[in-house]
Amino acid sequence: MSSSSTGASLAFGQAVIGPPGSGKTTYCHGMQQFLARIGRRVAIVNLDPANEVTPYECAVDIAELVTLPDVMENLKLGPNGGLIYCMEYLEANFDWLQEKLAALRGHYFLFDCPGQVELYTHHSALKNVFAQLAKWDFRLAAVHLVDSHYCTDPGKFISVLCTSLSTMLHVELPHINVLSKMDLIEQYGKLAFNLDYYTEVLDLSYLVDHLASDPFFKNYRRLNEKLVEVIEDYSLVSFVPLNVQDKESMRQVMQAVDKANGYSFGDQEHRSLEALMSAAMGADFHFTSTLAVQEKYVRSQDKAVEEEVMDM
Repeated sequence: MSSSSTGASLAFGQAVIGPPGSGKTTYCHGMQQFLARIGRRVAIVNLDPANEVTPYECAVDIAELVTLPDVMENLKLGPNGGLIYCMEYLEANFDWLQEKLAALRGHYFLFDCPGQVELYTHHSALKNVFAQLAKWDFRLAAVHLVDSHYCTDPGKFISVLCTSLSTMLHVELPHINVLSKMDLIEQYGKLAFNLDYYTEVLDLSYLVDHLASDPFFKNYRRLNEKLVEVIEDYSLVSFVPLNVQDKESMRQVMQAVDKANGYSFGDQEHRSLEALMSAAMGADFHFTSTLAVQEKYVRSQDKAVEEEVMDM
């Protein structure tokens, strides 16, 4: 069912969530550019009251309603408490948000959300904002960004899996988990397993075994086993790798989100997408495939093994 046939009242979009530094604002800017190239009218809604400088033009900016510095100064709150207050203030002023969004009907929406994990795992304010948007006929998918550097540390990766699962269960939106900054993953260190092990969240017992080889984690093997059991029992968490500078990577994320929120593009957008994907290198998006990063990484591992064999 295409967006044009579902009636003018429906609006589609993405709620871009994730911890601080995961690349949410960069993602929103890159996705706005990518979607504009294939013909979508995109409106970015900044819901992060701590986001004072944005690389994109905001169609709606929460700073017009409330800002984190003002809340911290006037109420003597820290940054975490201040962010929670701002989200509760937004929840209490739905009429302001509704009026702003009503003027943008016909657009595809990107909601740039705050970088505080508590808002996605157990606090209700932002969840209630998403629920209210659904009542206004917004069809959103949550795009949960996680920095890919966590893959290089098995202990942190298990933590990320637990956080991602908790977020999926709490936010109650169609959900896409994304490993961001894939173009930088080689700078973070060596992966214990191939990239698809992390994106598909394959048999996590191997990860527990790898952790057990570390003296620090050896005493926590039983705890890690139980955490892994919870993750595998739900069988919900997987990741889409993302390099914002890679057209193919952006296309894969876009199509995963479109499938999740029910958006279906028309013939004109399909032709525009084909033209963009076949464009020559050196255009706005540098075509360096995420898969090439993995292949390069695997080749470097194989070369290291060969060198070790030659030294023996």
